[in-house]
Amino acid sequence: MQQRTLGSTGHTVSVIGLGTWQLGADWGDVSESDAYAVLDAAVDSGVTLFDTADVYGDGRSEQLIGKYLAERGLAEREAADSAAPRIFVATKMGRREDQDPANFTLAKFREWTDRSRTNLRTDTLDLVQLHCPPTAVFSTESVYDALDTLVEEGAIANYGVSVETVDEALAAIAHPGTATVQIILNAFRLKPLDAVLPAAVEAGVGIIARVPLASGLLSGKYTAATTFAANDHRTFNRGGEAFDVGETFSGVDYATGVEAAHEFSALALAAGLTPAQAALAWIAQQEGVSSVIPGARSVDQARANASAGSLDPLSDDFLAAVTDLYDRYFREAVHPRW
Repeated sequence: MQQRTLGSTGHTVSVIGLGTWQLGADWGDVSESDAYAVLDAAVDSGVTLFDTADVYGDGRSEQLIGKYLAERGLAEREAADSAAPRIFVATKMGRREDQDPANFTLAKFREWTDRSRTNLRTDTLDLVQLHCPPTAVFSTESVYDALDTLVEEGAIANYGVSVETVDEALAAIAHPGTATVQIILNAFRLKPLDAVLPAAVEAGVGIIARVPLASGLLSGKYTAATTFAANDHRTFNRGGEAFDVGETFSGVDYATGVEAAHEFSALALAAGLTPAQAALAWIAQQEGVSSVIPGARSVDQARANASAGSLDPLSDDFLAAVTDLYDRYFREAVHPRW
């Protein structure tokens, strides 16, 4: 597994991490034993970055991770005295209240981080990311002052942001305290390559690539007839009813996405890879990316995803084919939006 420095945190993390939204049961029910099996498979495969949020299952994802790390001896306080890997946990805050910029205050931040510290069973959170807050928050100096205060107080070690748009990312990168930016980046969402990744490299900010498989589209397993559970966001947020539609299938039209995914799958298979491996390896190969955080619902998925972190670089022909696919299927509809 390739290892990279995560921005100004100074920590080294695996280039393939694990997104844990699904452990909160927001993608259909997941038992504790199944969640543990996925976490075990990821760690055994070299994954050292878990990404979660305080709203994933209303805290269930954080709680499972905190319990798992303690029981497996992978919590920070224990890892220093053992041969176990140091698991870096990135969580997020800011979506437990109405999305009003006035709610992004030091008092609220203390309330939210205290809850996450309890859930994750730690005194100091490795990384707290503002969870796609209103756009105005990214240019509000008092927000960064409050985050700096939390670092000074020891509640958090580092802070970053999770964004919907490239403009939000660039606003956050311009602030010297920002350690990381989490942004949607995949073969169906290329816009961050234009300005965000170069700006992050120059500023020493880590990039965490989320929604790397476009909510599963890039696995190549879906058809026009595929259905999802009622409590799966791919059902209830198909039109953006619950949150930004860009979070579900990367905001692309589902039928178009299925067609493009079949073409992407052919490219991957020709390169001797599964579609998911190729999709993750493509992201990891982009300069400036620190870690990619696919989710996994099964042990096999966790292992297969992690394997992308040790692949040889994709060919120039493959990279050009991805750009061509994006240009033909998505650029006109997606590029101006996020």
